[in-house]
Parts: sequence; C-alpha cells; structure tokens
Amino acid sequence: MSKILTVEGRGIALAGNDIDTDRIIPARYLRSISFDGLGEAVFADDRTQQADHPFDAPHFQGARILVVNRNFGCGSSREHAPQALSRWGIQAIVGESFAEIFFGNCLAIGIPCLTADADTVEQLQRTIVQSPETILTIDLEALQVRLPQQSLPLALAAAPRQMFLSGHWDATGQLLANIEAIRATAARLPYMG
Repeated sequence: MSKILTVEGRGIALAGNDIDTDRIIPARYLRSISFDGLGEAVFADDRTQQADHPFDAPHFQGARILVVNRNFGCGSSREHAPQALSRWGIQAIVGESFAEIFFGNCLAIGIPCLTADADTVEQLQRTIVQSPETILTIDLEALQVRLPQQSLPLALAAAPRQMFLSGHWDATGQLLANIEAIRATAARLPYMG
C-alpha cells in the first residue's frame, strides 16, 4: 500500500471561490473511456477565456501543490475532475474548503485535500505568485505546510488523514496486500468451486 506522509514541490495558486468540476474539466471531456489525456484539458474553457491562466504560465509548469479558496470542486460529482488535476501533476491541494464528493474522489486516488483558514491560504497564494520557485512541503503527520522561512497550520479530518498515513486510501493496494486471504475466502465459497 502507498503511504502518503508528505508532498513536496512548487505550488500553483488558483484564486476564486466555488470553482466547480465543470470548470476543472468541461463535460465534453467526460466521453472518454479512460482518464488518459485529461491533464491537458484541465481548466480548458477557463484557459481559453483567460490569457494568463495559472495552468498555462510557464513558471507554474511542474507544480505539484494546488492552493485554492472556498468550496473548491463543487458541482457535479465527476471523478474526472481530480483525475484531470492528477494527470496535470497535482499531488496535493490546500484550500479553505472542498465539496464533499470532490474531496472523496481525491481521497480515492491519493490526492490529500487539506484545509487552512483564509489568511493562511491568501499568504500561500501570495508567496506562490511572488516566488513561484518556492518549494512547499505538505506534512500530513504534523498537519502543516513548510516554506523555507516558516510553517503554517493545516487541517485534515482524522479518518482521511489516517488513511493517507497508513496507505489504506489505496483500495487496489489493500487488495493486493491481502491476496492470500482473498484467495482463501474465495476457496471456501460454495459457488466458486
């Protein structure tokens, strides 16, 4: 199983409240039968309409940590939204709050969504915009984000935090780790023989 204790990398700031899943990945991209190529389409419409969208900025390419505001991922329950972010390169998200289904979809694929108060989020976004080369470290054990000169508090509910720390977020990993027990149970089932 894949434990997630820290995520380290450069950040990308995306300001605005109530950014919904249709903005993250427009509906026309949901027709594919795999998630391949979704990273290129993340925020496709926003990027077309906004010449200086952060996901197009050269200095944010390769960023791993997305910093957002309130109610990120609201709207429809499409699992394509976290998949698109992941395939673009996002490995963790810090925000003021997240839509519940979006949060769950992120948890299912190993993207920690940690919360912080509005002042902390604003400070992180300002730092990222002013110094895009800044390396951030999300520490799930200490529940903080470390910058070169300071650490700021983050929050994550106990159950999802424990899932990341133990690796139990990874359903496939759990199945593979318990394959012998699964085989033994299947052998005892009368309809499997």
